Amino acid sequence: MIEFQHVFKSYGQSANILADINFTINSGEFVFISGPSGAGKSTLLKMIGGLEPPSRGAITVKGERVDKITPRAMPYLRRAVGIILQDTHLLYDRSAFENVMLPLSVMGLNPDKAASRARAAIVKVGLGGKEKLNPIALSGGEQQRLAIARAIVNRPSILIADEPTANLDQENAHLILDVFRDFNRVGVTTLIASHDRPLLQCYSNRTLLIEPGRFTDLGYH
Repeated sequence: MIEFQHVFKSYGQSANILADINFTINSGEFVFISGPSGAGKSTLLKMIGGLEPPSRGAITVKGERVDKITPRAMPYLRRAVGIILQDTHLLYDRSAFENVMLPLSVMGLNPDKAASRARAAIVKVGLGGKEKLNPIALSGGEQQRLAIARAIVNRPSILIADEPTANLDQENAHLILDVFRDFNRVGVTTLIASHDRPLLQCYSNRTLLIEPGRFTDLGYH
């Protein structure tokens, strides 16, 4: 499903942020990417989603070489990968419903079908009844769930999230992770980057540890 082979990443003449990264993630796995801030977790996730190219090495996602994919084919990859970044990039001039509808509108999906899927995604993340609200009226945890709804409305086979529980209290952090768990249970390959090790230890899953100059597959715990 996802494979990194001798992947390096640097910017300009700077030292490598990621050096000689090798791992394989199989379809349907739930994987945490752990490590301190600045170690390269966000960069790794962006490379999976085709948002950042590697400096060297091969990245394969769903059988496609992401490092060699053509611009014309990139939108098809991104439809298969739902991405939630640290900045949710919600649009505050639109309602919660309109935010979730946006990816389907870009795809040109039939409006009635798109609306049905958007409503289903909103209900799935526990925001039913709040479709008409502006995102700014939602709590931090609700905004994270809205970003998840927007990421999954295309029904991706891979879901990746960068620090989705940052700045949330423990109760809301667990609620967010439980949402990801629900998607994983129906077969969605899920990767979550977090530096909150105590929180991750509450869940039994495979963990990839990224530290400055070091990468370790900690396996399952």
